[in-house]
Amino acid sequence: MRQSSCDARSRRQYLAALGGIGATVLAGCRGESGTQTESSDLTPTATTTAGPTHALDRYDVSLSHERSQSPDTDWAAPTTSPTDTPLATEPLIENLEIPWDLSFAADGTLFLTERVGRVLSFVDGNVRTVTEPAAVIDAESSDDGWWVTGGEGGTLGVAAHPTYPDPPVVYVYYTTMTDDERVNRVVAMDVSAEDPAAAESVIVDGIPGSKIHNGGRLTFGPEKYLWITTGDAGDGELAADTDSLGGKVLRVTPAGDPAPGNPDIGGDPRVFTYGHRNPQGLAWLPDGTVIASEHGPTGRDELNRLVAGGYYGWPDTRKHEEYADAGSEVRRPLANTGNAGGWAPSGSLFYTGDAVPSLRNRLLTGGLKGQKLLATTLTPDGADPPPGDDAEVYDADWTDDAYTATTHSLLADELGRIRHIEQGPDGGLYLVTSNRDGRAGDGFPRERDDVLARVTPAE
Repeated sequence: MRQSSCDARSRRQYLAALGGIGATVLAGCRGESGTQTESSDLTPTATTTAGPTHALDRYDVSLSHERSQSPDTDWAAPTTSPTDTPLATEPLIENLEIPWDLSFAADGTLFLTERVGRVLSFVDGNVRTVTEPAAVIDAESSDDGWWVTGGEGGTLGVAAHPTYPDPPVVYVYYTTMTDDERVNRVVAMDVSAEDPAAAESVIVDGIPGSKIHNGGRLTFGPEKYLWITTGDAGDGELAADTDSLGGKVLRVTPAGDPAPGNPDIGGDPRVFTYGHRNPQGLAWLPDGTVIASEHGPTGRDELNRLVAGGYYGWPDTRKHEEYADAGSEVRRPLANTGNAGGWAPSGSLFYTGDAVPSLRNRLLTGGLKGQKLLATTLTPDGADPPPGDDAEVYDADWTDDAYTATTHSLLADELGRIRHIEQGPDGGLYLVTSNRDGRAGDGFPRERDDVLARVTPAE
């Protein structure tokens, strides 16, 4: 169980501060479970009515979808190795229960999910439980054993509305049961409500669910549309079915409608790409290119450059030779690890901050298998890649020739299974571990697990 931060015996540590405009100080005592209505930042902008009012009935979540910054087509990939600069990690919160996702809001508030069924916030110097939705399947953490109650489902992705706290809406992806069947759904929650779960609005429902392959990442892209990764729920045929929401990357408005400009693939209009097995990471290069990280079968984990309407081959294409022989209708991966090893890649980030210069302009991905941070340099055709002597280099005839992918492993076995990494408003790097999901390797979980940690250059 997580310990109270106000207990003198507690080992829970808090962020001292987050620099930058609008950053929120994250230091102080653990608040009780419940609402945050005492925070002035979360004052509703609509009149309160008797009984729970659903979030989308109470607030207008629409917004401009013009990019705040023009795409940077002149960005340059690094030519040095990210291993040249040693890294350090500082645990900021300890004793979390399988944290899964992080989302920094526009005002600096940090939202975090625990797969066991919680949404937490760090605001005004306090850590609070925002909600524990009753509809989420039973899930638990574990010190040992490969399988845990709930399987891979539970409370997964989280994304704050781009203009939070006006409106005070946060989006959550979770697994639930309907008619003895697991499904995943995305909801919008009014976190200023007395009971945010009771006031949730379902914006995407009926995403296939299972004990495995639930996808689950939520993130707002540069044009402020909500992107959603979904898994195939153990049924690969769903990934190729354009009418199914399984094995897809979805792109919707903040209200859950198909985003304007989505491709017409003859199926569900919310689908942006299909043919995915279990994607769990999304990141944007400075020029707007979308990169997805995806779990493969028996290794064969992938990084993919997403193109609107693209088919990414699952379930028929996953081996190197299959991509080489496939027709032009199948998008080739930037990287595919083959069946010797693998990454089990989870959340991803393209880092543009200055706090860790050696990682700037690189794709960072949590590596569950191997218990490491993956730093991938994506070098455009014709440019010089970084040294590859201690890296995995993907530049073969079966890969996407838009970039050469050079992947270095960092922080191996220092923190355990890294689930997600996020850039804070201060330009810093923050990550969460997943060591109590029953799958950690030797040495984990440690007594303090799971943790939120900050990554910095070693002194």
